Amino acid sequence: MTPVAWKILRAVLYGAAALALLATLWFQVVAPRMGRDIASELGRGDYRLTTTDGESFTEETLRGAPSAVFFGFTHCPEVCPTTLSDITIWQDDLGDKAKDLRIWFVTVDPERDSPQMMKEYLGWVPGVTGVSGSPEDIAKAERAFRIFARKIPLESGGYTMDHTAYILLFDDHGRFADLIGYQEKPETALAKLRKLLGA
Repeated sequence: MTPVAWKILRAVLYGAAALALLATLWFQVVAPRMGRDIASELGRGDYRLTTTDGESFTEETLRGAPSAVFFGFTHCPEVCPTTLSDITIWQDDLGDKAKDLRIWFVTVDPERDSPQMMKEYLGWVPGVTGVSGSPEDIAKAERAFRIFARKIPLESGGYTMDHTAYILLFDDHGRFADLIGYQEKPETALAKLRKLLGA
Protein backbone atom coordinates (compact mmCIF):
# COMPACT_ATOMS: atom_id res chain seq x y z
CA MET A 1 0.00 0.00 0.00
CA THR A 2 1.39 3.39 -0.97
CA PRO A 3 1.92 6.07 1.69
CA VAL A 4 -0.87 8.17 0.17
CA ALA A 5 -3.32 5.26 0.19
CA TRP A 6 -2.35 4.47 3.78
CA LYS A 7 -3.03 8.09 4.83
CA ILE A 8 -6.43 8.00 3.15
CA LEU A 9 -7.31 4.68 4.78
CA ARG A 10 -6.18 5.94 8.18
CA ALA A 11 -8.27 9.12 7.77
CA VAL A 12 -11.33 7.05 6.82
CA LEU A 13 -10.83 4.74 9.82
CA TYR A 14 -10.40 7.67 12.21
CA GLY A 15 -13.49 9.30 10.72
CA ALA A 16 -15.53 6.13 11.12
CA ALA A 17 -14.34 5.75 14.72
CA ALA A 18 -15.26 9.35 15.46
CA LEU A 19 -18.74 8.88 13.95
CA ALA A 20 -19.23 5.70 15.96
CA LEU A 21 -18.25 7.53 19.14
CA LEU A 22 -20.59 10.41 18.37
CA ALA A 23 -23.44 7.99 17.61
CA THR A 24 -22.82 6.17 20.89
CA LEU A 25 -22.82 9.44 22.84
CA TRP A 26 -26.02 10.56 21.09
CA PHE A 27 -28.03 7.39 21.66
CA GLN A 28 -26.74 6.58 25.16
CA VAL A 29 -26.33 10.04 26.68
CA VAL A 30 -27.80 12.99 24.78
CA ALA A 31 -31.06 11.56 23.36
CA PRO A 32 -32.24 9.92 26.62
CA ARG A 33 -31.43 13.10 28.53
CA MET A 34 -33.39 15.16 26.00
CA GLY A 35 -36.32 12.79 26.39
CA ARG A 36 -36.19 13.11 30.18
CA ASP A 37 -35.92 16.89 29.97
CA ILE A 38 -38.95 17.16 27.69
CA ALA A 39 -40.94 14.72 29.83
CA SER A 40 -40.11 16.64 33.00
CA GLU A 41 -41.55 19.80 31.42
CA LEU A 42 -44.86 18.28 30.30
CA GLY A 43 -47.78 20.07 31.94
CA ARG A 44 -45.61 22.95 33.12
CA GLY A 45 -46.68 26.45 32.09
CA ASP A 46 -48.56 29.59 33.03
CA TYR A 47 -51.94 28.52 31.62
CA ARG A 48 -55.03 29.12 33.76
CA LEU A 49 -58.14 27.32 32.57
CA THR A 50 -61.60 26.64 34.04
CA THR A 51 -63.11 23.24 34.78
CA THR A 52 -66.73 22.21 34.41
CA ASP A 53 -66.88 22.33 38.22
CA GLY A 54 -65.96 26.02 38.18
CA GLU A 55 -62.46 25.42 39.54
CA SER A 56 -59.13 26.61 38.12
CA PHE A 57 -56.98 24.21 36.13
CA THR A 58 -53.26 25.04 36.30
CA GLU A 59 -50.05 23.04 36.54
CA GLU A 60 -50.68 22.88 40.30
CA THR A 61 -53.90 20.97 39.61
CA LEU A 62 -51.85 17.97 38.49
CA ARG A 63 -50.42 17.55 41.99
CA GLY A 64 -52.09 15.64 44.81
CA ALA A 65 -53.43 12.60 42.94
CA PRO A 66 -52.69 10.63 39.76
CA SER A 67 -54.15 12.27 36.66
CA ALA A 68 -54.97 11.45 33.07
CA VAL A 69 -55.11 14.41 30.66
CA PHE A 70 -56.73 14.17 27.24
CA PHE A 71 -57.19 16.96 24.68
CA GLY A 72 -60.19 16.95 22.33
CA PHE A 73 -63.42 18.79 21.54
CA THR A 74 -67.17 18.28 21.80
CA HIS A 75 -67.79 18.26 18.03
CA CYS A 76 -65.21 15.50 17.53
CA PRO A 77 -66.69 12.87 15.21
CA GLU A 78 -64.68 9.81 16.25
CA VAL A 79 -61.48 10.06 18.30
CA CYS A 80 -62.96 11.77 21.38
CA PRO A 81 -66.12 9.65 21.79
CA THR A 82 -64.08 6.50 21.19
CA THR A 83 -61.51 7.52 23.81
CA LEU A 84 -64.21 8.43 26.32
CA SER A 85 -65.84 5.07 25.72
CA ASP A 86 -62.47 3.38 26.35
CA ILE A 87 -62.17 5.34 29.60
CA THR A 88 -65.50 3.99 30.86
CA ILE A 89 -64.30 0.44 30.14
CA TRP A 90 -61.02 1.07 32.00
CA GLN A 91 -62.94 2.50 34.94
CA ASP A 92 -65.05 -0.68 35.14
CA ASP A 93 -61.95 -2.86 34.99
CA LEU A 94 -60.14 -0.82 37.65
CA GLY A 95 -63.04 -1.15 40.06
CA ASP A 96 -62.63 0.81 43.31
CA LYS A 97 -59.18 2.07 42.22
CA ALA A 98 -60.82 4.08 39.42
CA LYS A 99 -61.91 6.74 41.90
CA ASP A 100 -58.24 7.49 42.67
CA LEU A 101 -57.62 8.65 39.09
CA ARG A 102 -58.58 12.19 38.08
CA ILE A 103 -59.39 12.48 34.37
CA TRP A 104 -59.25 15.85 32.61
CA PHE A 105 -60.70 16.46 29.15
CA VAL A 106 -59.20 19.72 27.85
CA THR A 107 -60.79 21.32 24.78
CA VAL A 108 -58.78 22.31 21.73
CA ASP A 109 -61.84 24.25 20.48
CA PRO A 110 -62.46 27.03 23.03
CA GLU A 111 -64.53 29.04 20.54
CA ARG A 112 -67.34 26.47 20.78
CA ASP A 113 -66.56 24.55 23.98
CA SER A 114 -67.57 26.56 27.02
CA PRO A 115 -67.38 24.84 30.42
CA GLN A 116 -71.17 24.42 30.34
CA MET A 117 -71.07 22.85 26.86
CA MET A 118 -68.37 20.46 28.03
CA LYS A 119 -70.30 19.56 31.16
CA GLU A 120 -73.29 18.55 29.06
CA TYR A 121 -71.08 16.65 26.60
CA LEU A 122 -69.35 14.68 29.36
CA GLY A 123 -72.50 13.91 31.34
CA TRP A 124 -72.44 10.24 30.31
CA VAL A 125 -68.84 9.67 31.47
CA PRO A 126 -68.56 9.65 35.28
CA GLY A 127 -65.30 10.90 36.72
CA VAL A 128 -64.24 12.96 33.70
CA THR A 129 -63.93 16.71 34.23
CA GLY A 130 -64.03 19.08 31.28
CA VAL A 131 -61.59 21.98 30.98
CA SER A 132 -61.92 25.11 28.83
CA GLY A 133 -60.63 28.67 28.75
CA SER A 134 -59.70 31.55 26.51
CA PRO A 135 -58.05 30.74 23.16
CA GLU A 136 -54.84 32.28 24.51
CA ASP A 137 -54.76 30.06 27.60
CA ILE A 138 -55.75 26.97 25.64
CA ALA A 139 -52.81 27.68 23.31
CA LYS A 140 -50.53 27.96 26.38
CA ALA A 141 -51.82 24.62 27.67
CA GLU A 142 -51.28 22.97 24.29
CA ARG A 143 -47.67 24.13 24.34
CA ALA A 144 -47.22 23.01 27.95
CA PHE A 145 -48.52 19.51 27.21
CA ARG A 146 -46.86 19.35 23.73
CA ILE A 147 -50.24 18.99 22.03
CA PHE A 148 -50.79 19.54 18.32
CA ALA A 149 -54.13 21.09 17.30
CA ARG A 150 -55.31 22.97 14.25
CA LYS A 151 -58.59 24.08 12.70
CA ILE A 152 -59.65 22.29 9.50
CA PRO A 153 -62.22 24.15 7.34
CA LEU A 154 -65.13 22.09 6.00
CA GLU A 155 -66.79 22.48 2.62
CA SER A 156 -70.06 23.22 4.42
CA GLY A 157 -68.53 26.37 5.84
CA GLY A 158 -67.93 25.10 9.36
CA TYR A 159 -64.77 23.53 10.70
CA THR A 160 -63.42 20.56 12.60
CA MET A 161 -60.23 20.13 14.61
CA ASP A 162 -57.21 17.94 13.97
CA HIS A 163 -55.48 17.16 17.27
CA THR A 164 -53.17 14.87 19.22
CA ALA A 165 -55.09 11.78 20.28
CA TYR A 166 -53.14 10.26 23.17
CA ILE A 167 -53.78 10.43 26.92
CA LEU A 168 -51.01 11.78 29.14
CA LEU A 169 -50.58 10.20 32.57
CA PHE A 170 -49.16 12.10 35.56
CA ASP A 171 -48.26 10.83 39.02
CA ASP A 172 -49.45 12.41 42.26
CA HIS A 173 -46.50 14.85 42.16
CA GLY A 174 -47.61 16.18 38.79
CA ARG A 175 -44.76 14.45 36.96
CA PHE A 176 -45.31 12.86 33.57
CA ALA A 177 -45.46 9.08 33.99
CA ASP A 178 -46.58 7.55 30.70
CA LEU A 179 -49.00 7.91 27.82
CA ILE A 180 -51.79 5.82 26.37
CA GLY A 181 -52.10 5.86 22.60
CA TYR A 182 -55.37 6.11 20.71
CA GLN A 183 -57.12 2.72 20.83
CA GLU A 184 -54.15 1.13 22.56
CA LYS A 185 -54.69 -2.51 23.51
CA PRO A 186 -56.90 -2.63 26.64
CA GLU A 187 -54.49 -4.86 28.56
CA THR A 188 -51.58 -2.49 27.87
CA ALA A 189 -53.56 0.61 28.82
CA LEU A 190 -54.79 -1.03 32.02
CA ALA A 191 -51.28 -2.12 32.96
CA LYS A 192 -50.12 1.50 32.69
CA LEU A 193 -53.07 2.73 34.75
CA ARG A 194 -52.57 0.10 37.45
CA LYS A 195 -48.89 0.99 37.67
CA LEU A 196 -49.79 4.68 38.00
CA LEU A 197 -52.33 3.91 40.72
CA GLY A 198 -50.14 1.37 42.50
CA ALA A 199 -52.84 -1.26 41.99
